[in-house]
Amino acid sequence: LQKLIHLLQATDDPLIQEQALITLSNSAAFSVNQDIIRNLDGLSVIGGMLSDCIPKVKEKALNALNNLSMNIKNQEKIQVYIQQVCRNVESAPLNSDLQLAGLRLLTNMSVTNDYHQKMINSIPCFLHLLSEGTERTQIQVLKVLVNLSSNPAMTRHLLRAQV
Repeated sequence: LQKLIHLLQATDDPLIQEQALITLSNSAAFSVNQDIIRNLDGLSVIGGMLSDCIPKVKEKALNALNNLSMNIKNQEKIQVYIQQVCRNVESAPLNSDLQLAGLRLLTNMSVTNDYHQKMINSIPCFLHLLSEGTERTQIQVLKVLVNLSSNPAMTRHLLRAQV
């Protein structure tokens, strides 16, 4: 895992980055690896890939963070990327794998009320995706919206959102 994280830092080759991110994502399916990746500062390395200009690299980074977000300690570190993930969802092509990967991560990050405030500005985007997206996109957006709606503090923001 340490070598994969170092490889991500050392290369600019998008194909190598994609493969390293896929491997880290698969490794994160095991809870012991989630802790190891966090302790090796892998979350910030993977999070740094979200600003990559290549959509496939961003998508794979989002998938890895999604798998890593199943852990409360990891969520504390990943939450700094929520607004960037929201921007990626908003700017990604409609119904793209990149958009869906971002929505899946936002779903996991919105299971608790801890980070809902960071998603407020994206509520109009979520509602737009709900009306314009394919069924896959709509289902993923609904998961985020259901999580947000479970928080009474979000009611006003959800009901006043302009679409």
